[in-house]
Formats: sequence, structure tokens, C-alpha cells
Amino acid sequence: MTGNLPERQLSTSVLIIGTGGSGLRAAIEVAQSGVDVLAVGKRPRDDAHTSLAAGGINAALGTMDPDDSWQQHAADTITESYLLANPETVETVTRGAERGIRDLENWGMDFAREDNGRISQRFFGAHTFRRTAFAGDYTGLEIQRTLVRRAEQLDVPILDHVYITRILVRDNVVFGAYGFDQNTGTRYLINADAVILAAGGHTRIWRRTSSRRDENTGDSFRLAVEAGARLRDPELVQFHPSGIIEPENAAGTLVSEAARGEGGILRNALGERFMSRYDAERMELSTRDRVALAAFTEIAEGRGTEAGGVWLDVSHLPRETIMTRLPRVYQTLLDLQMLDITTDPIEIAPTAHYSMGGIWVRSHDHSTDVDGLYAIGEASSGLHGANRLGGNSLIELLVYGRLVGQAALEHSASLGEQRRSAAAVAEARAEIDGMLAADGHENVRALQRAVRNTMTDYAGVVRSDEGLRAGLAELDATEERMSQVGIHPDIAGFQDLAHAFDLRSAALAARATLDAALERRESRGCHNRSDFPDEDPSLQVNLVWSPDTGVTREEIPPVPDEIAALMRDVSSEGKLVE
Repeated sequence: MTGNLPERQLSTSVLIIGTGGSGLRAAIEVAQSGVDVLAVGKRPRDDAHTSLAAGGINAALGTMDPDDSWQQHAADTITESYLLANPETVETVTRGAERGIRDLENWGMDFAREDNGRISQRFFGAHTFRRTAFAGDYTGLEIQRTLVRRAEQLDVPILDHVYITRILVRDNVVFGAYGFDQNTGTRYLINADAVILAAGGHTRIWRRTSSRRDENTGDSFRLAVEAGARLRDPELVQFHPSGIIEPENAAGTLVSEAARGEGGILRNALGERFMSRYDAERMELSTRDRVALAAFTEIAEGRGTEAGGVWLDVSHLPRETIMTRLPRVYQTLLDLQMLDITTDPIEIAPTAHYSMGGIWVRSHDHSTDVDGLYAIGEASSGLHGANRLGGNSLIELLVYGRLVGQAALEHSASLGEQRRSAAAVAEARAEIDGMLAADGHENVRALQRAVRNTMTDYAGVVRSDEGLRAGLAELDATEERMSQVGIHPDIAGFQDLAHAFDLRSAALAARATLDAALERRESRGCHNRSDFPDEDPSLQVNLVWSPDTGVTREEIPPVPDEIAALMRDVSSEGKLVE
């Protein structure tokens, strides 16, 4: 099965790894300029993770609230990041947000609209104004469909089911990537002037997660680090308040924040509307980190359900509202649990949802430490800090997809020659050969589960020094076992090989997360330390990680006056820890 596998060699100006929203938006930008581009994804393009994003996409259009502005959007973003967002990145996104929405409009996206025809916008938690545009509760799916359609109109070549195993680098300059087809095993040597990493984050390394199997396992992080880049704030992971608990194989599947945005109520097992204890002013419309910690605390203190959850109830809403504003939530619960949310509450618990940290990038063009290598979307860092506002991720991938596409074009055009390395290519080939020859007694899936158990037990919603060190010790033991894996492709394909690379990515992402969480000796936003319950002003910094240097601190640029004037103080009220 593994012998004499063919190898295809391809060349392009810009290679994009990942075919979700950010990757496709970058591909569209390159293609519209008439330059060669190739996008590859390990999932089918129609089934990228972006398609799961439900609630909406942010831009200060002023459709519902004329007083809204990009400056207020920026102020809300920085405030709710607990002052860890890069103000330059925030300004870029909020200034460019309306352009992102108009691009989608021009390409045929079907936004929800008011009677006067203007794009409708609704409140999401912790926004000053209504600035979240949407398409029912399947906004991400509509965005993905729109971008796929536009890419097809431009004849963008897209390879599905191709797993990239290594970024190819010579003298700190990228020259392509190497990988294989998960169905046939065919190798791919892709030469490229510029490479854009758009392959998501690392939330699948927790046991209860809104990510599906075999996505968001930290692929981008590993590829970037092994190429010579660094990570920033890997410990800052958003735990969404509302992941379903059952069935087990779907645990963590998201109930959109739109359910709370439309008026959903949270109650504990005693029937108490508990958010009054944690954020009496905003209640269920509080920030995701606050609501997730509130639910965690209710469960930890014994006021949760028997299955370890709390209740989210929308049954008091008009049936028409649920069917038009929350159709996916309705259908998901009906399919998975035979639960009718128009009459019964939903049992939920916090779920690992979004990597707010990621690959270290420069704010203006998302370039990395490696010349010609860029990162966008959830793979990157800088916008969200310690708490991501719902709806900000979808607009980020549109704004930076466009800008990074332009930056990759400029890098390609600036090259007088493309210098390759036969040694780097040989190493990439040998890496796959070695893994295919592995015939140890350890099972890859069991080791993936071990990593998820470690991260759930020691690096979840609430963390401690003792727990994080125990997590690192467990990870050491898991990594020792990884040297004894057996990899066995079969007639169904080479998924076992892909799982083995996923495992390597998960282990690297887990170590970076644990190391950085140990260094952040404070509670700030999504990061809660039971042994350090307060914010530490000296830690109002980004933490940068690499295997060589460990964790270092990076200062954050100052907030411009016009944005700072609109910011509220970040309240610590309700920020309870165990």
C-alpha cells in the first residue's frame, strides 16, 4: 500500500493552506489580480469550519443604530479583549469591516434585511450597538458558499483532501510546501513564492469542543513553528458558554450565541436565573468569557444538572422567532436529541470554541518570522486578546484575507528568483516515509484522546500552577508513547497517516498552551487562575512562545486617543473563580 506512491509537482505564485473563509478570501484577492494561486484543504471546500459559524458578522454599518462607528467597534473590541488586543490590528479590522460586508453583498450573499431593504443587524454580547449582520443562524455557511461561488467564477484551483505536512524553507525564505492526498496517498511537492497559512486553530485538543473530529488540531501552529515562526498567546482560548452535552459523539456542538442574543435565558438546576450573580447589568448578553465562567462556577459549586450542565431556555420566545432567527439551533437539537427547543430547554456546558492566540504575525500584513509565510484567520493572532467578541472572527477573515492576499502578491513580485532546497524536500519526503514505516503498539486515536484528557483536566476554564505542571508531566508521558505508534493505511485511504500528523500538531499546541498558561499568573478574560484570581498589570502583555526560547513577553502598542476616549473600564465584577 505504501510502496511506489506517485508524487505530483506543482508550481504557483501563491499557495494557500486551508479552504475556509480566510483562505478563500485570500485566494479570491490573488486571482482577481490575474496571478496564479492554488488553495489546498484537508476537508472538502463546502465543509470547511467556517460553515459552522452561526451567529453573525460585525461591521459598524449604522443600519440599526446610526451612532455606531468603526471607532466604537474598535473600543468595544479592545475593552473586551482585556487590553491584550493589538490596537493596530483592531483598527485595521474595524476600519475595513464595511468593505468586507460590501464585498459579500456584491458576490451575492443573502443577508437578513429590514423592511426598507437595508442589512439587518442585531445585538451580540458586549457590543455597544447593534452591529452584527447575519443570515438566520447559518451566517458562516452563507459566507462559505458565497466565497466558494466567487472562487469558482474566477477559476481558482482548489485541491480537497490534501494534507500539508511541512512548509518548505531555505535560508528563512519559504519556497513551497509538501503533503499527500488523504484518499490515494499521492505526494504533492508544491513550489510557491508565498505561502498563506489559513488552517485554523487548536480547540480540538480539548475533550468538549465545538470543532469536529480532525479539524482545529493545531496544524497551523505546528507547520509555522517547524518552519521557524513563533506563536503568540496560545493560552488564550475562548470557551463558548453553550455546547451541548449529549450525545457523547457530538458533545461540545455549539448552540449559537444568537440564542442568547434573541432573548434566551440561562438557569441552573435549581431553576435560578444565575447570570444576575455574575453580570447583573448585561445578564445573558455578557461577554463569552464571563458567561462561560458563570456556567462553570454554577456546575462546580453543585448547582448544575446531573449530567454536569446548565439550562439555556428559548421556549418563551415566539415560535416564529425561533424558526426564522434560530433555524439551525432548532434543527440541530431535533436531529441530535429529538428535542423541540420551542417547548423544552437545552442542556449546555462550556465548550472549547476559538483560539484567540495563534501564529505571531505583524499587524499590517500578517507576515511571520519567515519571509514569504503569512497567517490569517484563527491561525493568526492579534485581534482578540483575552476575549473575542462574537461576530469579530468572520469579519477578520474577510479584511485580512484581502490584505494578506495583496501582501503575498507583493512578496511574489519582489522575488528576483526562487531559491529551493533539495535537502528540505528530501527531509519532507523522509518524514512521511518514516511515519508510514511506523509499526509500534500505540494507537494514534488513543493518544489523541490522552492529549484531550490532559488539556480538559488541567487547562480548561479554570487553571492552576499545580494543575498546569501536572498537565505538562502527562504531556511528556504522552509524547514518549508517540514514538511507539503504529500507522496503517488501508483500502479506505491514508487517514491514519493524517491522524498521526494531527497528533503531532496537537502535542505541540498543547505544550505551547500549557507553558504560556503557566507564565500568565493572573486571571484575565478567558484565562482564569484559581491561584492568581486578580489581573496583574505587569501581564498586560502578549506572551510569545517557541520551542527554542520558551515564553517571552511582548509589549502592546498604545491605543489611539480617538479609540481610547470611547472605551469603558474592564470590570472584574462577577469574575469568580473556584
